[in-house]
Amino acid sequence: MTPVIEAAGLVKRFGGVTALAGLDLVAEPGRVVALLGPNGAGKTTFVRSVATLVRPDGGTLRVDGVDAVRDPDRVRRIIGLAGQYAAVEAAMTGRENLEMIARLFGRSRRAARAGAAAVLERLSLGEVGDRLVRTYSGGLRRRLDLGASLVGAPRLLLLDEPTTGLDPRSRRELWDAIGELAAGGTDVLLTTQYLDEADHLADRVVIIDRGRVVAEGTPRELKSRTGGDLIEIHVRDHPSGAGSATEAAARALEGLGTVHTDPSSRLVTMTAEHGPEDLMQAVRALAGQSVAVEDIALRRPTLDEVFLALTGTPTQRSVA
Repeated sequence: MTPVIEAAGLVKRFGGVTALAGLDLVAEPGRVVALLGPNGAGKTTFVRSVATLVRPDGGTLRVDGVDAVRDPDRVRRIIGLAGQYAAVEAAMTGRENLEMIARLFGRSRRAARAGAAAVLERLSLGEVGDRLVRTYSGGLRRRLDLGASLVGAPRLLLLDEPTTGLDPRSRRELWDAIGELAAGGTDVLLTTQYLDEADHLADRVVIIDRGRVVAEGTPRELKSRTGGDLIEIHVRDHPSGAGSATEAAARALEGLGTVHTDPSSRLVTMTAEHGPEDLMQAVRALAGQSVAVEDIALRRPTLDEVFLALTGTPTQRSVA
């Protein structure tokens, strides 16, 4: 099948700044692809290139087989774009916003009304569709903004940090809406700084840094690159202070794996290449040194840890 996005050696410079430095990326159809990277990595520049809002300086870029540089008008008929902030008119109702955008896509009045009604229903906005947008919550505005990008029935939906500024409940509601769109056959490319968002939504994750792809794969594949499982231990505070508790645990675990401590939270983390076997050895070692433990658990690495290991840069953590 034709890739929904195919970039090869993509280059974009802004004066003396190179935003994309030979980026290669292929997004197969039928997937949600999450594009991750630290601030300034080139995520938004790439999305704007796919949306034909930025013209690359070098390389090739095809969207559903169409050359985005030579035939941008055809590409614009394929895509829908929702940026970082809701771009809807507050003085109009939600339904009026969608009908207006459908008309801009060249639909008749009748088709625009039908399309707007279908999108309102699809995104569970029917009850508020005839209210002025200025009365909407932030979450409702973002959902309507998502609907505005869908009313033209795009082949590919581009979402640039779609949940920026939303509270945890609104974020999860938007996640559900995006998941339903993907399940219904809409291809999605999203950028995000929330690693749990990528973990929840994406079939494939692409990490870029300094304008190049540094890693890609499923969330599970990327997590496996950090070297296996981790053991997390919360130790009980000693009368002499939290620092001595974590130090005692670190001494007890010496030689079993790579150990990191956080005295402020009494947290000790150890790599566990052999999973449950290492967990049992850790329990025995801690008991042998009489280290009091509040809880101990074996877990997979998070995408935050993968991101930090690959880019050396911590990402913004979710509040959810």
